[in-house]
Amino acid sequence: MRSQGILSSFGVLAALAATVGAQGVADLYARCGGEGWTGPTLCPDGAYCMVLNQWWSSCQPVPVTACPSFGPYIDPNSQTDGLNSFAVRRGKYFGTAGDWVYANVMNCTWSQIATDPSEFGVLTTGNSQKWDTTEATQGVFNFDAADQFVAWGLKYGKKFRGHTLVWYNQLPAWVTGGTWNATTLTTVLQNHITTEVTHFKGKMMHWDVVNEPFNEDGTYRSNIWYQIIGPDYIPIALRAAAAADPAAKLYINEYNVEGVNPKSTALLNLFKSLKAAGVPIHGLGIQGHLIVGQVPTDMPANFNRFVAAGADIAITELDIRMNVPPVNQTASFAQQAADYATVAYACKVTGRCQGITIWDISDKNSWIPGVFAGQGDALPWDVNYQKKPAYYGLATTLKP
Repeated sequence: MRSQGILSSFGVLAALAATVGAQGVADLYARCGGEGWTGPTLCPDGAYCMVLNQWWSSCQPVPVTACPSFGPYIDPNSQTDGLNSFAVRRGKYFGTAGDWVYANVMNCTWSQIATDPSEFGVLTTGNSQKWDTTEATQGVFNFDAADQFVAWGLKYGKKFRGHTLVWYNQLPAWVTGGTWNATTLTTVLQNHITTEVTHFKGKMMHWDVVNEPFNEDGTYRSNIWYQIIGPDYIPIALRAAAAADPAAKLYINEYNVEGVNPKSTALLNLFKSLKAAGVPIHGLGIQGHLIVGQVPTDMPANFNRFVAAGADIAITELDIRMNVPPVNQTASFAQQAADYATVAYACKVTGRCQGITIWDISDKNSWIPGVFAGQGDALPWDVNYQKKPAYYGLATTLKP
């Protein structure tokens, strides 16, 4: 995911599982986030940081009533209409991102849609497998939030994409502020990956091992891993993940690589070099954080470049945002539906495109408004969990 998460719906909810940081803990009902906020971002036990608007988040009590169960698992190969059942009949999947707080207490409508096997077959952890949640203190691992979400999803027959092992964002201060050399930071990297992947061994079909390694011009992003270890941090990470769970498919995940451009070319060249060196790498994650009316038309050609190099493809974080409120909602929603159809078509016609994941279900929970001021309405379900034209753009394209 491109954002840090502290202003996104997923990111602020991660405060439930976070440990006390340097900024301290806000009081119940006190401010805990929003644009320009530099105060405490963590909430007391029994509370979470709720996004009220772009500028203000506050600590609110966690609802005490958990969502109910939603019935037995249904084989998505049945003729039930839905995005995942259509995708499955094409040999692919359709998924969404979430976390345990959504599945358990935040919104039962979200849970009901997410558990519907006709709509979603694969889940991605939004924040609960990231480094700041799983190893907030060096050598002390906490997988509780991810464990609960994964157990919940498996109960309903879902498969999982693990997200994400190595990123420049959402790192705890002990990583970013440590005094490292290449040897010591490599040990930290390997230990984290080995511990986490081993913990979830057999439960993740894919891992986003390395997230967002490139700048827009195709040069390496100068993050802590690159600065100290160099580009070798990528094969080191992949080899550690493969050793911990040989059955999982390993991905490099990146944004703004949907069409042919310097960044996607750099990603392609990296994949080729890793394969040539015998590094375990299976696929490329194409995030798909796009803008209405600006979706690349050369996605099939770009995807074919990746496939020709031996890569599987997965669209991993799809949303297509617009200005809100739109000047003409009818026209904007129609264009958004066409754009979603364009993305779905690119996956449909690419044999090694494994599937599509949207980055949450509803506009109610999207990370977009908290990061891109004045933009939103990016998902196939609206704030009231009603299907938008975007949903039908996907369905019409994926339907056999």
